[in-house]
Amino acid sequence: MIDHIGIRAGDIERAIAFYTKALAPLGYTLIMKFESFAGFGVAPKPDFWVDGRGAPKDPCHVAFRANGRQLVRDFYAAAIAAGGKDNGPPGPRPHYHEHYYGAFVLDPDGNNIEAVCHEPFLG
Repeated sequence: MIDHIGIRAGDIERAIAFYTKALAPLGYTLIMKFESFAGFGVAPKPDFWVDGRGAPKDPCHVAFRANGRQLVRDFYAAAIAAGGKDNGPPGPRPHYHEHYYGAFVLDPDGNNIEAVCHEPFLG
């Protein structure tokens, strides 16, 4: 089980503004902030860290689990409104598995951020 993960950002304040809005539908908030780092998570523990000491050389992909398809849609709308770029709108991805429902957004540094629900559609 992964305890926490970190990504790079070229501007920590811009990243904080983006992730505060984009991750809010998933219950994430800014929990800790240092000069060049910000930790987001579901209180009380941050599990997603942003390192603002320089833009990523190779953007990465991080997927956040959503409890329901509506939260995937809410994440996507919030992330786009916060300045993210579409990298795959909310929808089923049956090539991953039968119930996979995800949305992909590029953050301001080009990292591919995803919200995904693995639960069957119940109607």
